[in-house]
Amino acid sequence: MKNAGLKALLDKPFFTGREAKEHGIESNRLTYYVNKGVLERVSRGVYRNPNAVNDAPFEWQDLLEEAQAIPDGTICLISALNYYGMTVEVQRKFWIAIPHSAGALKRPNAKIIRMRNFDLGRVPLRIGPYRTFIFDQERCVIDAFRYLPRESAVRILREYLKSSKDRKPDLPKLGKYADELCVKITPYLEALT
Repeated sequence: MKNAGLKALLDKPFFTGREAKEHGIESNRLTYYVNKGVLERVSRGVYRNPNAVNDAPFEWQDLLEEAQAIPDGTICLISALNYYGMTVEVQRKFWIAIPHSAGALKRPNAKIIRMRNFDLGRVPLRIGPYRTFIFDQERCVIDAFRYLPRESAVRILREYLKSSKDRKPDLPKLGKYADELCVKITPYLEALT
């Protein structure tokens, strides 16, 4: 007999062990449901309904699941830049930001970055049944100068400055973020514009 808490969780694309516990389902019961085929274990502490319909684009499903499974997880840097089409760098792991005040966290498929000014440029991302967060394009450009090699950051800035139907550079916002995060981006902007 499935409990009512599990029925509510099975409607989600996936859920964490923490969410299951909030619905009154202990870890040994989750293991039982996995063994019976009622649930599928995606990764440590992450479960899903094996029969759920998922209309999110296949290329983003793993990233979205990883971001949702991390408390306050926000897609950042290489993962976000790939999502925005601003880099061709291959992501070997999913780049997920967490607040600087959060405790140490390790996940096998994620590169966890603890960041200050965590809410700056953090926007909701909804794709299919997934609900998570991502840093906006301007925050990603500034963070590239903070966390990536300089050549990569300059390539990303060059790509950001190219207008397209999907992207218009917002230089005032970029400058504001640079000031708040103490990144000297003006010389690179002058050289590229």
